[in-house]
Amino acid sequence: MENYNISNEEIERSNSIIKAISNYYTSRIVGQKNLQISLLISLIANGHILVESVPGLAKTTAAKVLTESCGGKFSRIQCTPDLLPSDIVGTQTYNAKTGEFETKIGPVCANFVLLDEINRSSSKTQSAMLEAMQERQVSIGGEIYKLPDVFIVIATQNPIEQEGTYPLAEAQQDRFIIKETLNYPTSIEELEVLNRVEKNIFNQSEKVVDLEDIKYLQELSKKVYMDDSVKKYLINIVYATRNTSKVIKPELAKYVTSGASTRASIAFMDASKALALIKGRTYVTPDDIKEISASILRHRITMNFEAIADEVKVETIIDAIIASLKTP
Repeated sequence: MENYNISNEEIERSNSIIKAISNYYTSRIVGQKNLQISLLISLIANGHILVESVPGLAKTTAAKVLTESCGGKFSRIQCTPDLLPSDIVGTQTYNAKTGEFETKIGPVCANFVLLDEINRSSSKTQSAMLEAMQERQVSIGGEIYKLPDVFIVIATQNPIEQEGTYPLAEAQQDRFIIKETLNYPTSIEELEVLNRVEKNIFNQSEKVVDLEDIKYLQELSKKVYMDDSVKKYLINIVYATRNTSKVIKPELAKYVTSGASTRASIAFMDASKALALIKGRTYVTPDDIKEISASILRHRITMNFEAIADEVKVETIIDAIIASLKTP
């Protein structure tokens, strides 16, 4: 396979940057390989990521590690029911000495913004992030303030069924290029965590690349080749989520209320190109599409109450769709 628009020197530099970040991640985080890949995809695609799990599985630590690795500016926002939009975006305050209003930009103006337990904030506060996530800007007092070129929101949430949480609106979820779910570590992994805590490894930080390297990866990923047959394949997958009764068995299709939007197709393309770079390739394969399908679609397919009652997971629907479609 030829390199198309990417030279050998470019792919070598890309591999070097990605390896440096990956090695730093594995030196600080035990296990959670899927989260590592998803964070790298978000980084390269300059997209936002939603991470769901019970507390204590290193979601916050992983976000900090990603920031440390490239020396970016990090902001952590703890979401609570009384959190206001101005606490995130910023506000105007009156200066009695000058008799004028002054604009104070909120913590959203950073390279990496951790929205911890996003589903514990109200819908109004959640919606305050929509402009920032989509337009990469915020509006305060009628003025528009641009956010950094490298701007990634890493939102964490506890399972929706816990008390004191607010389900994320579909429009809000759709702004996340990827949703990753975490499982408990194995006993061997947990033993390694304890050993690293004893050695104080988690309190050590190091910058292994810089933001210019991240911008380089983001620009390079746009040059990754995707054949029309692969594009049609990912479109067929997204189309199938909207027309499940035509693609999968009726006993599964009945659980789906609505499918993914066109934004899912764009996310598929951007994320698969990022994954190709992570694997050291200059082109996207159908296997790349399959590998990220759950991460791209699990928060974009709406399941009904019957699915909850019958304990049918959205991943079951995604697997059935992938199995039913012909691979190019």
